[in-house]
Amino acid sequence: MTPITTLRAALGLALLLPLACTSQAVCPATPAVQDATPAQVRSYFKAQRKTVLTFMGYSGAGYEDPAAMREAASRVLKHYRPSRTIVNIGATAEGIGAVYELAVQRGFATTGIVSTQARANGVALSPCVHQVFYVADSSWGGQLPDGQGLSPTSEAMVTSSDAVVAIGGGEVTRDEFLAARRAGKKTRFIAADMHHGTAIDKASRHGQPPPADFRGALAAAL
Repeated sequence: MTPITTLRAALGLALLLPLACTSQAVCPATPAVQDATPAQVRSYFKAQRKTVLTFMGYSGAGYEDPAAMREAASRVLKHYRPSRTIVNIGATAEGIGAVYELAVQRGFATTGIVSTQARANGVALSPCVHQVFYVADSSWGGQLPDGQGLSPTSEAMVTSSDAVVAIGGGEVTRDEFLAARRAGKKTRFIAADMHHGTAIDKASRHGQPPPADFRGALAAAL
């Protein structure tokens, strides 16, 4: 891709978010969707000239106390101005994706960065995310093997964020949160258990003993 083509792509992406946010407190139901490289995602956010507040946490693993998770997220959102902030998560509806609705209710623009594995596996997007970026990735995110750094999805997530708030979180959240901290990003961890029943069922399906700790991989690493 030539520099001119890259610039045109970035500018084209930059036009999507303001259009999507005209509804403000209304969830768009069908988000704008774009395939993008980590560099294109970064260019898009740079063009917005806003603080990118990224929430991380459990997705499919769910939360033992979803109401407490939403309340914790609401307290965080109170410290940010919708006119100057984009709320970014992992695009899908499950788990931490519930924060999208809270953000839209408060007038925030919302974005999602997610691996193409989500599309390939038919994972539903949140109806309250305005702009979604699918990043070509052979994994769901996290660290690549043999010390090769972050996967493309996690690279896009970390490098595009100004502030990162993790409410619980498993292995991918652990890798992204710790990378964001090493990069000097503003980070905050809020402890939360994954859904106990889901975790026990998963262990049973894999022939493993039930877990004794539901705090998640990020909590164990801090």
